[in-house]
Amino acid sequence: QVQLVESGGGLVQAGGSLRVSCAASGRTFSMYVMGWFRQAPGKEREFITQIDWINGRTYYADSVKGRFTISKDNAKNTLYLQMNSLKPEDTAVYYCAARSGGLWIVTTGYEYWGQGTQVTVSS
Repeated sequence: QVQLVESGGGLVQAGGSLRVSCAASGRTFSMYVMGWFRQAPGKEREFITQIDWINGRTYYADSVKGRFTISKDNAKNTLYLQMNSLKPEDTAVYYCAARSGGLWIVTTGYEYWGQGTQVTVSS
């Protein structure tokens, strides 16, 4: 099992920046890909970005490409999401997730999920 705990959410004005973190514990050696998702009220959960835990390759959804950056610190077993140029439509609960297998390019099949952290962007 892998346990994931997000932190760093909050309230920010449009155009501002925020960084959220995700601390992983447990069987972290089994992780292959870690990702960030978000869910706004009344909407389905949306894939944002993912990173290969071993070699660091990344993949972004078009909605955040150029504004958000995913990164990791393997020594600390921590995943980050740097969010810049935030917009009110970025308001959502942000979740980190991890999977131990599957093809790199897929954005599904995540086995482990955090509890989420709220990000609110005011206009």
